[in-house]
This record gives sequence, structure tokens and C-alpha cells, in this order.
Amino acid sequence: MKTNAGAILVPSPPPPATTNLAVGEDIRDIKGPVDIPVGWVWLAWTLGALVVATAVFFLVRQWLQRRRAAAVPQVIIPPHVRARARLNAALRLLYDPKPFCIEVSDTVRWYLEERFQYRAPERTTDEFLDELQGSPLLSLTQKQSLADFLCRCDLVKFARYEPTEMELRSLHDGALRLVEETAPSAMAAPTSPSGAEADAGKGGSMIANSR
Repeated sequence: MKTNAGAILVPSPPPPATTNLAVGEDIRDIKGPVDIPVGWVWLAWTLGALVVATAVFFLVRQWLQRRRAAAVPQVIIPPHVRARARLNAALRLLYDPKPFCIEVSDTVRWYLEERFQYRAPERTTDEFLDELQGSPLLSLTQKQSLADFLCRCDLVKFARYEPTEMELRSLHDGALRLVEETAPSAMAAPTSPSGAEADAGKGGSMIANSR
């Protein structure tokens, strides 16, 4: 048996290493990169910033408006001035007796409430006159004239009385006279004896004219 002395012995390769993979199980591929929705995040931040900016804008504007309103002086019109203007405006209803009497009597009631804190508008004529009798703010003549004025207005408003134009003008003159006599300037001015007699004569003429 011949041998090849010059031959080189090559070791056989080691057996393949065993793995823990079960038979038939494949190695899964690596997943690709996940897209992060960056656009939605920016949209949410943008909308939130707009909401905050809008709220701040309205708050600042409201604050500025209140500041301007506080800076502008409020013009307060005295009750007798407003009552005089309403009575003059009521003359447009002179040929419609019921609305005319409602407007004139309501004007007098509101004026007395604002001028003397009488609770006139929400009370009936009888209730108001009962309270009026014990008040020192009006003279006896003015109380009598006012009672006659309100009763005659009620005749037109509730009893369907048809007054003449002269009677309606008399009611208007009586209401205007009451406002003029009870205005702050008129009540604060000193009254001479002759002036007191003249005022009493005016008050009496109010009743006589309204009759």
C-alpha cells in the first residue's frame, strides 16, 4: 500500500452550531421606521395658540371699553327736566284721549317717584293718594290738585269718559304746573307772602280749570 508522503491533511470543518429556533421557524425581518405625525402636533399647538390669543384680545377690548366708559362723565338729567319733556311730547296724543291721559298720568307718577321716592307707578290711585296725605313734601293745595288730576285721568282710562280738548289741555297744564312747582329750584327758592298767595291761587286754579 502506497502512501503519498507529501500530501497535506486538511481538517474537516466543524459541524454547524445549533440554534434555539424551532424547526420550521424563520427569522423575521427588521421592521421599517415608524412615521411620527408631526403635522398634527403643530396643528394642535397652532389652534391652541389662536384660542388663547382670541380670548386675550376680547378680554383686553372689554377692559378698554370699561375704562373709556368710566372716563366719560355720565350726564344725569334731573327728573323735572325729563318729566317736562315727556309732558310736552304727550301733546301729540291730544286728539286721542285715552293714550294721552295714560301718558300724562304715568309721567306724573314716575316723576313723583323719582323726585320724592313715592311708590306711585305700581299703586292704584286710591293707594297712592292715601300715602300722599301723610307726606309733608307737598302742600295741601298740591295734594288736592294732584288727587283731582289723577281721578280725572282715571275716568278717561277706565270709565270711557270722553273729555273735550279743553279738558285735556287743562289736565296737561295741571301736570306741568305740578312739575314746575315741585322742581328743586322752585322749592329751594324763598317764597314771599305775596308769592305764597300766588302759588295758592295757581293750585286752586288747577282744580277749577280741570273741572
